[in-house]
Amino acid sequence: MHLGVIGFGNIGKELFMLLEDLDIARITVLVRPGRMEAAVEQLESMPQAVAARTTFVDGITAFLAAQSDFVVETAGHDAVLNYGADILKSGVDLVVVSIGALADSALYDTLVAAARMGKARMILPPGAVGGLDILAGLAPAGDMQLRYFGTKPPKAWAGTPVAQTVDLDTLDHVLEFFRGTAREAACAYPKNANVAAALALAGGGFDDTHVTLIADPAATGNSHRYELISPLATFSVDIANKASGGNVKTSLATVYSVLREIRNRLGPIAI
Repeated sequence: MHLGVIGFGNIGKELFMLLEDLDIARITVLVRPGRMEAAVEQLESMPQAVAARTTFVDGITAFLAAQSDFVVETAGHDAVLNYGADILKSGVDLVVVSIGALADSALYDTLVAAARMGKARMILPPGAVGGLDILAGLAPAGDMQLRYFGTKPPKAWAGTPVAQTVDLDTLDHVLEFFRGTAREAACAYPKNANVAAALALAGGGFDDTHVTLIADPAATGNSHRYELISPLATFSVDIANKASGGNVKTSLATVYSVLREIRNRLGPIAI
C-alpha cells in the first residue's frame, strides 16, 4: 500500500509509531507550507523502517501527483475543507478523522458529490467512541432519541469559547458549560466535538442529537457517554479514554481507531 496522510501533528505522529509492522511500501504526508523542515526533523524520532518510507509534500498538487492508494486526514476541519473534495474526486478513499467538519452542510454535500464523482468513499472512523455500528443499524427505524455527554479536564477546553468566560486554571467543580445540538457543538468546539459529530452522522443527524459538554477538574482523561432510545432498542455507552500524550484534547483511542481503518484496508478480514 501507498498510504497518504494529511497532517503531521499529534495524531499523525502517534500513528506513525504504530505503522512499523504493517505492509506499507510508501507514505506520503501533506504538511502545511513552511512546516516541511520541522516535519523532517520530527521524523527522526520515528521508527527507522517507517521514516525510510516517508516523503513530505507541502501542496495538494504534489500530494495528488504522488497517487496514494488510501488517504487518512489527521489535520483538523480546515484540512477537510481544503483538500477533501480533491482527494475524493481523484478516486481515492479518504478517512476523515475531523468528522465535526461535516456539520457544515454545504461542505458535507460537496464531499458527497466529490465521492460520487470519483467513485470513492469517505470513511468516518469511530475515533474515541464505540457503538456506531448499532446506531447506524437502528437509524433507518427513525424516532431516535440520542443524548451525548462529553467530559474532559479543564485544560482540554483551553482556547474554546468557555475559556472566555471561565477561569479554567482555577476551576474547582464540575461545570456543564454547553448544551445544544451536535451541529452547534461541532461548530463551536471543532477540536473537541468530533465524537458528537460521529454519533450524529451514525444516528439521527446533527440537529436531533443533543450534546452536553463538561469540564471536570477530577477527570484524568476524556470520557464519553451517550444514551439512545429507539423503537428497536434502548442502550447506553460509557467510555473513559486515556488522553494522547501530545494533546489533552485528543483521546489516544482515536489514533488506534485510525490504525484499525488502515489494518482493515490491508488485511483479508475487516472488523
